Amino acid sequence: MQRKNFILGGITGIAAAALPALRAAAQPVTATSKRYQGGKSPWPICLDTATIRPAGSLEKKIEIARVAGFDAIEPWDSELAEYEKNGGNLKDLGQKVKDAGLFVPSMIGLWGCVQNTPEAFERSLPATRNRLRMASELGCAHVQAIPNDLKENFDYKFVSSCYRQLLEIGVNDYGVIPALVFVKMFQVKRLGQAVALALDADHPRAKIIPDVYHMYISDGGFAGLKHLRGDFIAIFQFNDAPKDMAREKMEDKHRVYPGDGILPLPQILQDLRAGLEKTLGVIEKAGV
Repeated sequence: MQRKNFILGGITGIAAAALPALRAAAQPVTATSKRYQGGKSPWPICLDTATIRPAGSLEKKIEIARVAGFDAIEPWDSELAEYEKNGGNLKDLGQKVKDAGLFVPSMIGLWGCVQNTPEAFERSLPATRNRLRMASELGCAHVQAIPNDLKENFDYKFVSSCYRQLLEIGVNDYGVIPALVFVKMFQVKRLGQAVALALDADHPRAKIIPDVYHMYISDGGFAGLKHLRGDFIAIFQFNDAPKDMAREKMEDKHRVYPGDGILPLPQILQDLRAGLEKTLGVIEKAGV
């Protein structure tokens, strides 16, 4: 499937997310509404600013996202820290995002926010809180909780408790929902691992952030997506895996644009849509 056909296809539209991101956009949601991409998609497409890292200032990246037709933008914590260092105000920047007709479903990310021991977790909290503050001031709905510091054979129960504490802090103190990511290069490598940690956190706002590329290179597969409700997914990272390259040799730098690679993206989108509609059906049935 060629990239152009994929991007213009009738059910495309996930670089960022299902129900929570739609709620963040503060517009009514129905199972059949197509409010993004000129009425072609029920989901917003979000630009990860790392995709255009050399482009310059955050203001420039916001303008690029607007002109290119994105609905949302996902910045990195290092960019926001640099923006503040240079005298910028993140609340003002958030208004610039809104003025451009965009929103911010997520920020990357809370590095080292889950740890191996209680002592290490306590030491990590000041940096985590500062990142949550930046996300909140910008107007983010979610922030990626990145398990990059975990050691091999980490304690699932303890890490789940760390994530629960992050949720309490993020939601109660900053109005931002931390959502777990999984990355082959870290110890939480697969969808099932992230799901288990999030479920065992036993928190109503627990969520995960799947990435099709890491689902593929971690050998986790895609069938598990059919079992997830839409409101368990904060955002959904969409890219593709290159042709004619051994999976075990693939690294982050080998990602390609959606439609340029070999992943079953149309089927993934269909499964995600089914999960979203299942969630919306539950909500509508409950009268929410």
